[in-house]
Amino acid sequence: MRGFTVLLQKEFREAWRSWKFLWIPLVFALLGMSDPLTNYYMMDILNAVGNLPEGFEMLMPELMPVDLLQASIGQFQTIGLLVLIASFVGAISKERASGMATLLYVRPISFGAYFMSKFIVMSTVSLISILAGFAASVYYTVVLYGTFEIGTLIASFFTYFSWLLFVIAVTLMMSAAFTTVVATACAFAVIFIGQIVDALIGAFWTISPWKLPVYGVQLMRGTMDMSDYWWSLSITLVITIICMSIGALTMKKNAPMTKI
Repeated sequence: MRGFTVLLQKEFREAWRSWKFLWIPLVFALLGMSDPLTNYYMMDILNAVGNLPEGFEMLMPELMPVDLLQASIGQFQTIGLLVLIASFVGAISKERASGMATLLYVRPISFGAYFMSKFIVMSTVSLISILAGFAASVYYTVVLYGTFEIGTLIASFFTYFSWLLFVIAVTLMMSAAFTTVVATACAFAVIFIGQIVDALIGAFWTISPWKLPVYGVQLMRGTMDMSDYWWSLSITLVITIICMSIGALTMKKNAPMTKI
């Protein structure tokens, strides 16, 4: 792919200058630490707030370490995904609309290299972000509740990262195909409505990209049917590659729409 190294350096510089390597991991770290700390100090928080009825007593459930990590992943699945999609959805469409892409299209580069450079940088930001989120959640959970089994914890981490690769591929594909507004709506619809549908009626199927975050937790609980897990992971990676291919082809098709 022509010009890939130059494009990759360009994308890394832009991500660094926009502080994406700092503030997005910081958001995930805050999300990761919030549940262990909030649950552990809940009674202290309620007492500090005051205005509780006399004799009020809340019976807190006994939580296992995996319960706290599951709660943190739930935070990543809402606020975390919102942050990632909102940050990346205009990566291609905004450059096309502003005319910046014209400076790239007139050079001897391939559209595959252009798309892949953005995908790799976004994947790197996402990897650092969930590493920060998992690290914060695991640290405070270990300090306050108990330890994890390292093997299943690592497996859960990379399972969730595979899910994020799918999210990034879908987001970039939408950005290559549509304007920023339409791409945002489509990306949010595919990811979040897909999550809602899977939560409501997902019991009727066991293989789906949207099940990977749940399956990552089940790996840690030791309740995972590995056949369903491997099929879901394989299908997710295949769909991710398909979305990347469609994104690169759509970028080439929409090149004449670039503002001059």
